[in-house]
Amino acid sequence: MLTFSLTVVRHGETQYNKEKLLQGQGVDTSLSEPGLQQAEAAGLYLRELRFSNVFVSNLQRARQTAEIIMRNNVHSSGVEMVFDPLLRERGFGIAEGRPKEDLKNMANAAGQSCRDYTPPGGETLEQVRLRCKKFLKSLYQRMVDDHSCSGQSSAAVGTEAGAGAPEPGTDGPLAGLPDDGMEGVPLHALVVSHGAYIRVAVRHFVEDLQCSLPQGLKMSKVLSACPNTGISRFVLTVSPSESGLALSAVRCVFTNRKDHLTSRNICYISH
Repeated sequence: MLTFSLTVVRHGETQYNKEKLLQGQGVDTSLSEPGLQQAEAAGLYLRELRFSNVFVSNLQRARQTAEIIMRNNVHSSGVEMVFDPLLRERGFGIAEGRPKEDLKNMANAAGQSCRDYTPPGGETLEQVRLRCKKFLKSLYQRMVDDHSCSGQSSAAVGTEAGAGAPEPGTDGPLAGLPDDGMEGVPLHALVVSHGAYIRVAVRHFVEDLQCSLPQGLKMSKVLSACPNTGISRFVLTVSPSESGLALSAVRCVFTNRKDHLTSRNICYISH
């Protein structure tokens, strides 16, 4: 059994975000000046955390954000960043590079909601969910391979993590600190990805994996759009099963936190 925290960060703002244009996978833009500031703010906010593993979408805006976060981190300078195409943004097909309003008009013409609509050549939400599941499977294996024999048995790691962790669903008010939910959890993974992908991933945790939620946290908040450099955190426990590693427990600590932006008076974009 292995328990670790998973901190998920959306990339900083790009000019396409500012102009409300769809990027998806085919438009590989860099961060805007405000996006660079957002990434710096996220890096300063997370600077004291010790990340044991880092996984990043291989698109430029995510890579830049992760590099800035890790450059600011005081404990994780030697950690390898794994650039994984499984963490790429949802593909929006022929709508990429076009105004988001065009996507809404396409969805309306097809008689569907904008969230559920798939433009020609794009990925369905189910395809993104399956890609997320594939990433999680590789994440579990990587964490076990890297840490189950690092001076303590995987069973010992799991016991240590569970000992200090609150019971699912009984979390009290959070302290609002960068290390919320990490007490007693010895391993920490960082993921830097994209808005639509993160929204699908969070929904997968909550609806498919029956993730426990902090007390008083509204579902509308949990499933809301993630702002640029918004931060979410989960605590996961994986255990061996007949078919390989399986998730045995998952707890949401918080989602879409933007304290690092509001405290530094930096603008953010939620789309």
